[in-house]
Amino acid sequence: MEGTDGRRLRLDAQLVGGDLGDLIELAVAAERAGFDRVWAPELHRSSTVPLAAAAAATQDLELATGIALAFTRSPFVLALEMLDLDELSGGRAVLGLGAGVRRLNRHWHAADYDPPVARMRELIAAVRELIAALASRRDARAEGEIYDIHVVGFRRPCAAPRIAIPVWLAAVLPRMTRLAGEVADGFLDHPVTTLEWLEGHLRPALAAGAARAGREPPEVAGALICAIDDDDPDRARQAAAATVGFYATVKTYEPLFEEHGYAGRLPGIRRAFMSGEPGALADAVGPEMTATFAAAGTSAEVCSRVAAYEGRVDRLWVTTPHHLQDAPAIGAWQRAILRTLAR
Repeated sequence: MEGTDGRRLRLDAQLVGGDLGDLIELAVAAERAGFDRVWAPELHRSSTVPLAAAAAATQDLELATGIALAFTRSPFVLALEMLDLDELSGGRAVLGLGAGVRRLNRHWHAADYDPPVARMRELIAAVRELIAALASRRDARAEGEIYDIHVVGFRRPCAAPRIAIPVWLAAVLPRMTRLAGEVADGFLDHPVTTLEWLEGHLRPALAAGAARAGREPPEVAGALICAIDDDDPDRARQAAAATVGFYATVKTYEPLFEEHGYAGRLPGIRRAFMSGEPGALADAVGPEMTATFAAAGTSAEVCSRVAAYEGRVDRLWVTTPHHLQDAPAIGAWQRAILRTLAR
């Protein structure tokens, strides 16, 4: 498979499953299967501790926070966590950041959110400065209206493999994507977007941000929800539908679903989501909407969908269904992905 730069399409896995021992086994399996990177989401677990657990068991696999919620930690804590991960992994850490949504930040984390784009710009600059300063054992200064940081006299007595760690920015809408084009080392698409949304809305924003900064657009990772079950393809489709439905309840993402003609389904999806019944949620999403935003069914069907990303993105982040799935089920979906898409 080839990416947009003519090289093979690199495949990234999601570090999700059962207990931490299970996650270590999945990371080892991903490396053996030829995956280039694992992304550890910050939803049911933190995005950093699973990567620390995987670091000692792998050799070459890149370890990315995917994504860490940017505004729920101080820049200093983010810098320390990433320096620790980079040390543990011998320089394989990648900082993937996302804003999340307003309700999640305010109600779950009691964290400030607005203005998200300006806040993200300053946070990325502050984290980069802190990583460089702490790794170089010098003072740190990051001036901003939201994050104004001045560290004097503090010296971290720990080894650092490098003074810069790649920063990837995740986004769904054009404004944050434009910022990724301007300041990030890479752009991470959301699992419920489509190639049409990426090409029509996000690529132009990414290019505009890069042009504003006078540089080439950064590397792009597409994302795709995949569920594989050759014995019971409908089971895979129902699991994928529930996760599509989970994201369809988020008001921030409404323009995406409206663009694809599914605005009329959103009220029914929200009602089904609140019921907590997997079958009701899958029915509210429906097979057509599921097929638009996920690859689910047999291994052949999923492989065909993955192949559509060849030449369109540099790498593809293959994610599992997660909503209304317990940890063993999520791990099983992940193992099926690794078996099916192994190099």
